[in-house]
Amino acid sequence: MRIHFIVHESFEAPGAYEDWVRNRGYEASYSRVYADDALPANADDLDLLVVLGGPQDPATTVEQCVHFNAADECRLIAQAIDANKAVVGICLGSQLIGETLGARFEHSPEKEIGKYPINLTAEGKANSKVAHFGDVLEVGHWHNDMPGLTADAKILAVSEGCPRQIVEYSNLVYGFQCHMELTREVVDLLIAASEAELVTLTDRRFVQQPEALRRNDWEEMNQKLFIFLDKLVDEYKAAGS
Repeated sequence: MRIHFIVHESFEAPGAYEDWVRNRGYEASYSRVYADDALPANADDLDLLVVLGGPQDPATTVEQCVHFNAADECRLIAQAIDANKAVVGICLGSQLIGETLGARFEHSPEKEIGKYPINLTAEGKANSKVAHFGDVLEVGHWHNDMPGLTADAKILAVSEGCPRQIVEYSNLVYGFQCHMELTREVVDLLIAASEAELVTLTDRRFVQQPEALRRNDWEEMNQKLFIFLDKLVDEYKAAGS
């Protein structure tokens, strides 16, 4: 399996996704766009495209952020989807999947930063790739927006602060507004990049401060993410056989 990561910022790291790639013996490649890495010319040489988060949103222009080109990323996502590759978007990545499919991103009702529960919907409980999450699972959050919905999209999980936490766009294409890839190391990177902002958010219902963020245990969430990814890979392989 060849997994390609689009990484928008050094502090928005793949985290548990890299652990999964390493543990399964898969091959990883990267477009670290913050370091001026190019995107792949096409999706031919990848099996799974993982588009990570970032402080940008899909409406951010190249003039506003010189290393982020939403249109180019959407073109690659579209190529991957058209070629029946597996695609997973996280936070900004999930919003870019929606944009690629013609569904505009929106602001979430609440900013969420920290570890808070998501609840599976009826469609989530019936979905073989996420049913093992259980009715309720505490996961990581670090967002202000949420992905758009196509006519065929299925919302698999919601939270009190955001009604679109996990979206299935097709059996091989998923958007995670939540951050199930967080590890202690990634959280430290995010805190270092966001300390000034966090000080201004002490009155928000769903925002944890650095001390609480560092106390969180992400292990159960990571393990359930690994199972989701294994199931996604199995379906991808079956579709190609």
